Amino acid sequence: MLQLIRDGRASSRTDLVRLTGLSRTAVVARVSALADAGLVTSADELASTGGRPAAGLAFNGAAGVVLAAAIGRSRSQLGVFDLAGGELAASSLDHEVGAPPDVVMPAAAAGLRDLLAARGVEAGRVLGIGVSLPGTVDPVRALAIDSPAMAGWDGVDLAAALADASSAPVHAGNDADVLARSERLGRAAGFADLLVVKASTGLGLGIIADGRVVTGHLGAAGEIGHTKVDDAAGLACRCGDTGCLETLAGGWALVGRLREAGHDVGHVRDLVALAQHGDAEAKALLRESGRRLGEVLAVALNLLNPQAVVVGGDMAAAFDVFTAGVRESVYARATALATRDLRFLPATFGDRAGLVGCAAMALDHALSPEAVDARLA
Repeated sequence: MLQLIRDGRASSRTDLVRLTGLSRTAVVARVSALADAGLVTSADELASTGGRPAAGLAFNGAAGVVLAAAIGRSRSQLGVFDLAGGELAASSLDHEVGAPPDVVMPAAAAGLRDLLAARGVEAGRVLGIGVSLPGTVDPVRALAIDSPAMAGWDGVDLAAALADASSAPVHAGNDADVLARSERLGRAAGFADLLVVKASTGLGLGIIADGRVVTGHLGAAGEIGHTKVDDAAGLACRCGDTGCLETLAGGWALVGRLREAGHDVGHVRDLVALAQHGDAEAKALLRESGRRLGEVLAVALNLLNPQAVVVGGDMAAAFDVFTAGVRESVYARATALATRDLRFLPATFGDRAGLVGCAAMALDHALSPEAVDARLA
């Protein structure tokens, strides 16, 4: 019932009776329990088609908060969000590239505590924490299990590391997966089947199928950057293997090539800035990266047949240049049916997408039927 009210599909007890098939007595009892918990509130009386107006219901986004922590290689973003997904406070932490967890996580926990204090939010109102990392994450145990981009993070207990911020449940995800979750609150919210590319220092793919984020058996779905491609044979990847797509198309590889050409760049954001200012070499590298990615992405399109591809990450700031390369390969290699209605969209929340996605992940868990039932009990 709460989900129906949150989605806007039900705005009265009459709507809930119709949509659930439950008796009015059962609906009234359940709504009363949700209201007592602060999750549902009365709205203004709705227009009636005749007879007595139905009592309006609305989801109360102010009933609690969730915390979000998007941990990156050189920068981490932190935030406090209400239960409707609205950002209440946010900050960012810059740290050395590849800084170890014993440096990053205590600072992240302290930053979240500071945000709560600044907003005057009591600890008991925090219903969950969403945290993301580059690489593969075990969502059940909230552990980093394979993070080639961040040495020393494998096996780190993310819940324990954030315990100083809040005792609320911690939910962990891959950075590309949370990017996909952010789009459920953005312009792609109406798409049930969606691929979300994270094109940044590394390459990742978030997958939404039938409205749900697909993470795979070990949480490793969407590791497109470490797909082996023939043209990369023998090239060393940062994951320790050779022949990965990232060695040709990942941001770290592009930065290396630009440095070899004499440019003073330290991050893929620097490369993108050059392209935005018209640097021909930077633009050519981004378009070539898009072409390389598109060659592998075409296979995913044939397999999954999504409605749209969302492009996020640092390279998305040069969306037109990068996506032109992706389109070139996709339309040459994917089937006509897979691309017939396909749309390419920039990430809704730009460089905040990871943070918003972490909040969305925490909200999905905190407001799930199981969590709500446990709260009411």
